[in-house]
Amino acid sequence: MFPIFWLINKIIEIYSFLLLAYVVLTLLINFGIVNARQPIVASVGEFLYRITEPLLGPIRRRMPDLGPIDISPVVLLLALQFVQVTINYYARGLM
Repeated sequence: MFPIFWLINKIIEIYSFLLLAYVVLTLLINFGIVNARQPIVASVGEFLYRITEPLLGPIRRRMPDLGPIDISPVVLLLALQFVQVTINYYARGLM
């Protein structure tokens, strides 16, 4: 595979991992397992929020209101996997 496709795939994998970490941290904070006022938790949460919100925000604005359920991370993960599969498909066709 070309190096640029490899790099794009790795960036998508890292971003997917960060998105899952954001979802898990949000759940832990909402269920009261982790205290959001702790400095380390607050800084990690702020970092994950700033990394994921540019892509989650537009999805949230276009999604219908489902009450307390936020499925925008699932939609974003599916979109990222679609992009990754598409890149892999076309990269294999170029070889």
